Amino acid sequence: MYYSLNMPRQNLGELEQVLLLALLRLGGDSYGAAVRAEILERTGRSITPGAIYPTLDRLEQRGLLRSRVGGATAERGGRARRYFKVTAAGQREIRAAWRQTAALAAGLAVLEEGRHG
Repeated sequence: MYYSLNMPRQNLGELEQVLLLALLRLGGDSYGAAVRAEILERTGRSITPGAIYPTLDRLEQRGLLRSRVGGATAERGGRARRYFKVTAAGQREIRAAWRQTAALAAGLAVLEEGRHG
């Protein structure tokens, strides 16, 4: 597939992919701290809120997820949580990114378990 200069297409960045996958794993609406915990648990990677929230905002601006503000909670000092959910467009984008990565990785011996290049 070719893209012309008149049709800008922005591929998902690595952090965007990680966030979308974590949101999909959590299912339904999830908030930032739960997403951070899921990423840490699954990957061992700690991502700061300062990196997560601007990326979530960018994904929402692109229509790949949506957010809603929940009710205020006492445990958060009366502040409300913001919940995120992956849209159908976000699901299409993460599938496309996954297919692209899998196509590039297919057959590479260095990626096979127990083999080193």
